Amino acid sequence: MMIIDAHAHLVTPMSLFAIRSLIEVSGGHNTRAYLRGFVTDEEIRKHADQNIALMDAVGTDMQLLSPRPFTLMHSHNRFDDIDIWVGIQNDVIHRVTELYPDRFRGVCGLPQVAGQPIEVTFAEIDRCVDELGFVGVLLNPDPDEGRNVHPSPRLGDRYWYPLWEKLVEKNLPAHIHSAACYGRENYDEHFASEESLAISSVLASDVFKDFPTLRLMISHGGGSIPYQVGRWRAHWYRNQSQSDPTVAAYLKAAEAASKAGEVAPPRPAHLVRFDDVLKKFFFDTVIHDKNALEHLFKTVGCGCTLFGTERPGSGSTFDPDLGRQLDDLKQTIESIESLTAADRQAIFEDNARRVFPRIDKPVAGAN
Repeated sequence: MMIIDAHAHLVTPMSLFAIRSLIEVSGGHNTRAYLRGFVTDEEIRKHADQNIALMDAVGTDMQLLSPRPFTLMHSHNRFDDIDIWVGIQNDVIHRVTELYPDRFRGVCGLPQVAGQPIEVTFAEIDRCVDELGFVGVLLNPDPDEGRNVHPSPRLGDRYWYPLWEKLVEKNLPAHIHSAACYGRENYDEHFASEESLAISSVLASDVFKDFPTLRLMISHGGGSIPYQVGRWRAHWYRNQSQSDPTVAAYLKAAEAASKAGEVAPPRPAHLVRFDDVLKKFFFDTVIHDKNALEHLFKTVGCGCTLFGTERPGSGSTFDPDLGRQLDDLKQTIESIESLTAADRQAIFEDNARRVFPRIDKPVAGAN
């Protein structure tokens, strides 16, 4: 069994942050080719080797790398700056995959710009996928980044439909991951809020009806949704009963039968269970807690869950009660006795190959 970490980010060379500073202050004066040269192969190899040492220590065979989300500058006011900055990060990721094609694949950061059409990202998608061999895209559901200057449309909004069409056409998944936040939340809190909103807004829309093959992987175990699932079930059935008299009549009759100890009437074929729709999403395991992981597996099923660690990241902290770092999630998952061998195979490898089918394609430019 191969252990594929579907949620990992670039171990960022420090020179990249100097490049960002130059981009922000130069007003478009410097070219991408000039700035890209600041990051040397020696520096890239040094940071990639550090990452591989961490992977080897916990038994990870491959990571799918995307840019660090909180650095992406999506609420910055110049598209050219964002395009250069995100493109350079994608270039560095590609250079990592060229050096270590057996250990890494690239997930494309998008040059999203608050207040601009999502189509501005398409050239970078084409470049990363068609020329560099990336296997998916990293999508920020809130490019406004909490500023409330250009409020971001919910993912169920038709603003995103051109992107859904693009992803379906290219057979690409989107990894939903919020970025920076300049509102009342820190970015970690913002992540959970936006992940929850991503799920609820898509479920309240026709996105999966209009794009039945669309694959969306939600970060950090789906935000709050799987753990507040009872509230969302109540909301879901209430909405259906309010909009459809036959559903309202069925729920009333089923409740009466339950109280009387009688057999419930047949369920209407058009009554949709919340849990069934929830399983149209995919979820990673970046939640750093055994009880939460067990609940996630029971709620959405092992067929919808991809192994992910975001290591190194915010979970790279030693827990004295656990006796190891919180993001050593392979060991945590292996300790869950209810999982079968088939469950573990799905979580650790098979689901990643199903959601990111380009994994098996060779890295462009690799020896």
